[in-house]
Amino acid sequence: MAVVCRGGRVLIGRRRAGVPLAGLWEFPGGKVRAGESPGDAAARECLEETGLAARIGDLYLVSEHEYPEGRVRIHFFAAELIDPPHPPAEPFRWVPIAELAAYPMPPANAALVRLLPCNP
Repeated sequence: MAVVCRGGRVLIGRRRAGVPLAGLWEFPGGKVRAGESPGDAAARECLEETGLAARIGDLYLVSEHEYPEGRVRIHFFAAELIDPPHPPAEPFRWVPIAELAAYPMPPANAALVRLLPCNP
C-alpha cells in the first residue's frame, strides 16, 4: 500500500460495494503480481486506482491479518507524488490526518494509522 501524505493530509479511498470489507477506507494499493515487488505493486496500484503517480520510499511496516476471506500480508510504504498534484480519481480523496480516525478502516491498517509519520 502507498501511504501518500501531503500538507497534513493523507490519500485514502472507500472500498466499493460487493467486495470484502465494502465501505471501509484504505490506502491505495493491492495485490502483488507474479514477479513484482511489493513496492512496485504499491506504485502501480496507486497510479491505477487514483490516477496519481507516486515514488515509493521506505517501508513503514508489514501487517498480517486473518479475515474470513483469508489471510493477508500488507506492506505499507511511504510514498510521495511525482506529478504535479491534481485531484485523485474517485473514490479516493485527501483527508486531514487529524480526522483519519473518523474513517473506518480494515483491521490490518490499524497499526499503521497509529504510527503514521505524517501525523501532525
